[in-house]
Amino acid sequence: MPARKERMMETKLAEKTAGAGVKAPRGRRRIEKSEQTREALLQAAAEVVGEKGFANASITLITQKAGVGQGTFYNYFNSRQEILDELMPAVGRNLLAYVKGKLTGGHSFAELEEQQFRAFFSFLQIAPKFFRILNEAYLFSPEGHDAHMKNVFDNYMRFLLRSHASGEFPGYEPRELEVIAQILMAARDYLAVNYTHEEGGAPKLPDFVADTYMKFVRYGLEGVPPQAQPKKRGEGRKE
Repeated sequence: MPARKERMMETKLAEKTAGAGVKAPRGRRRIEKSEQTREALLQAAAEVVGEKGFANASITLITQKAGVGQGTFYNYFNSRQEILDELMPAVGRNLLAYVKGKLTGGHSFAELEEQQFRAFFSFLQIAPKFFRILNEAYLFSPEGHDAHMKNVFDNYMRFLLRSHASGEFPGYEPRELEVIAQILMAARDYLAVNYTHEEGGAPKLPDFVADTYMKFVRYGLEGVPPQAQPKKRGEGRKE
């Protein structure tokens, strides 16, 4: 075979191999399919628990929702309790990923926190059963509930400590930021319950609630602006 023709054939083979239509190796495809099936079971569990609660979330309902057989279920989870214990952290990771995807950058903790705060309530609109899963997990899956809360707390602490290291919150010690993280986490929960919780959906958080929350964050953490501080008795009085 002439060298030129051989090189042309080799070039075409290389292009075909590098093309978008090339299938992944069988082992990789098997792993990807396995991960997709596991994710489908967790998603189905989230939907079932959101609709019927932890107590009524049976393996039968979960596998029916996922479109797989019960035998397949046991390839991924040893028991009903095991999938329920993994459910809350999985849903929580979806929340954190969604919020992270909504961040557009900022120069201060307050700017980024406002984006995260609004993204959190935006998530509740597309996942209105989130709080039912979270609240029931406290009783039916304390292990999963604790794992989720730790993930959220650790995420907040990384955020706060990074801001503190850059010079923000000079009036706070690093250990006090743990208290701040707990306060901000609790605030989100209570505001969600009182301003967005309705049967069958999650209405949009009123703007004044978000504005009030950010007023607290800015002035509670960063200090009251000088012009807003109350004057001392006799201060500013003309003699």
